[in-house]
Amino acid sequence: MPLAVGSDAPAFTAKDTNGNTVSLSDFKGKTVVLYFYPKDDTPGCTKQACSFRDASEDYKSKDVVVLGVSADDEASHQAFTQKYSLNFPLLADSDKTLIKAYDVDGGGYAKRVTYVIDGNGKITNVDSNVNTSTHAGDVLAGLGL
Repeated sequence: MPLAVGSDAPAFTAKDTNGNTVSLSDFKGKTVVLYFYPKDDTPGCTKQACSFRDASEDYKSKDVVVLGVSADDEASHQAFTQKYSLNFPLLADSDKTLIKAYDVDGGGYAKRVTYVIDGNGKITNVDSNVNTSTHAGDVLAGLGL
């Protein structure tokens, strides 16, 4: 069961695609779309990532940060990012710390769940019924920004 709207988003620190350390606290004051997905370079996950890639200017214009998370390691994320020209960070969660904290453990992989976190660290939206092809637009439309 995903975390509830209105609850505090669990703090996290993880390595991104390029080995940089990323923490939720880095984005204080900004809206963060934290989307969990099962596996790099699989059909549904690729559609979902590319939908965020294609909508990146719309997200940037609204000052919204997009972060993808899976249990894949940095090397897998780098290959996935390069293959599809992804223009946002993917967080490596090989030990499943984030996956467990956000209650999206699918038994070895992350369930496909997206959280919208406001600038104060509160969860404002949870989407566990994801259409991978239109997800980025669906999330953006639901932000009301």
